[in-house]
Amino acid sequence: MNRPDLKLMYPIAGVATLAVVGSCQQVKKEEIKPLNIVYIMTDDHTAQMMSCYDTRYMETPNLDRIAKDGVRFTNSFVANSLSGPSRACMITGKHSCGNKFFDNTTCVFDSAQQTFPKLLQKAGYQTALVGKWHLESLPSGFDFWEIVPGQGDYYNPDFITQNNDTVQKHGYVTNIITDDAIDWMENKRDKEKPFCLLIHHKAIHRNWMADTCNLALYEDKTFPLPDNFFDDYEGRPAAAAQEMSVVKDMDMIYDLKMLRPDKNSRLKSLYEKFLGRMDEGQRAAWDEFYGPVIDDFYKQKLKGKELANWKFQRYMRDYMKTVKSLDDNVGRVLDYLEEKGLLDNTLVVYTSDQGFYMGEHGWFDKRFMYEESMHTPLIMRLPKDFERKGDITEMVQNIDYAPTFLELAGVTVPEDMHGVSLLPLLKGEQPKDWRKALYYHFYEYPAEHMVKRHYGVRTERYKLIHFYNDIDWWELYDLQTDPTEMHNLYGQKEYESVVTELKDEMLKLQEQYNDPVRFSPERDK
Repeated sequence: MNRPDLKLMYPIAGVATLAVVGSCQQVKKEEIKPLNIVYIMTDDHTAQMMSCYDTRYMETPNLDRIAKDGVRFTNSFVANSLSGPSRACMITGKHSCGNKFFDNTTCVFDSAQQTFPKLLQKAGYQTALVGKWHLESLPSGFDFWEIVPGQGDYYNPDFITQNNDTVQKHGYVTNIITDDAIDWMENKRDKEKPFCLLIHHKAIHRNWMADTCNLALYEDKTFPLPDNFFDDYEGRPAAAAQEMSVVKDMDMIYDLKMLRPDKNSRLKSLYEKFLGRMDEGQRAAWDEFYGPVIDDFYKQKLKGKELANWKFQRYMRDYMKTVKSLDDNVGRVLDYLEEKGLLDNTLVVYTSDQGFYMGEHGWFDKRFMYEESMHTPLIMRLPKDFERKGDITEMVQNIDYAPTFLELAGVTVPEDMHGVSLLPLLKGEQPKDWRKALYYHFYEYPAEHMVKRHYGVRTERYKLIHFYNDIDWWELYDLQTDPTEMHNLYGQKEYESVVTELKDEMLKLQEQYNDPVRFSPERDK
């Protein structure tokens, strides 16, 4: 797709417009405020657990405020469903093959490369990052930054500062990140300049440790198992080979908190390390809640499908409790912006680094190109002069965020960015040449959860996936008739023309994004 040639709606910082009222009248100056950007991103928050997308499970009133007052993208996707790579795609506007951050296990982000915060800085914007970075190198392109090491901790977390000091802060991580983000807006920035603030939360990442004030929530809720919870993966060997099953792979102690001295698990010591960060009051509240749950669980001696259902219920409740804190803190940011009169000239974005499985196919985690993890929530509260409201149905991807923010700020979008600006969509336009296909490539294997390497193409109706490396397997899904991706159609004669068309489209995208996988041996193509 060609990049739209748009007339810029807003000048760069500090520019004023001149209005001549009459030949004999004085020229009046009316300052136009450049737009601010507040970008809130969580980790592993899936659309199923946001009530503006899905009302089956929980309410998220503050996230819903963003969608209600702005737009909801119904076809929003990531390019590589994994934390670090997704963040690299977002900040560079490029696929993993372009920014070279392929996975969480072997890569270090080249912080010297072009990113949208650096380009905004050059245009006079103040830039700040608070929270999770997860790209191994230290951030660059920010006037202020403060990040958690790696995944960060839920309780009394450490933060790395710009002085390269590591300091421990007391409290719950979602509250602390919000506190520091608001403090930067209120006390640390130059209020005469526009700003771009990235609020990157650790939540809602595994192992879903809720704030003590939310521990008792949702205990009266019982959730129906997804229809494909006991998926047998027929015709999908890569799906069968994963290690992210709620039943088989969810750790009883680390994930589900069933800690007892006489019980062991693979990740028990890591969970005990997390508990060790708590102060006396936090630990007392934790034990007061989980103690009876632990006693009751071991008394029941559950097996088979009863145990599977119990694990699913605990997973859903812990996840929701962590979301609750996140939603509350999003509300705090919105309230601050409103109180300070900043909402009218601020773009507020909420998204996650990818989707997540809430028991679909029997899974937790992400990684696969299947819908639940490739799809990611994306909602935006638009500034005053944007009239667009409601749903945006065009296919968008996280490589589009960087060019969007740049164009919004009046900054030229570099030609080497893979993404395209969403500004036409936010203005209510419907570009005829908008993309009809998305490219995806996941690289991290062998690694945690053992999801095979794969790449593929998604159109409005079909999805073609190729699993490669130690496997050579193709999958085709008709998303219109099989939205849960249970029936692999690849190899069926009646779909040969569809496969041919999709392979041609995939090759075009691989050439467009310069993905070297297209040069691999035949078994890896």
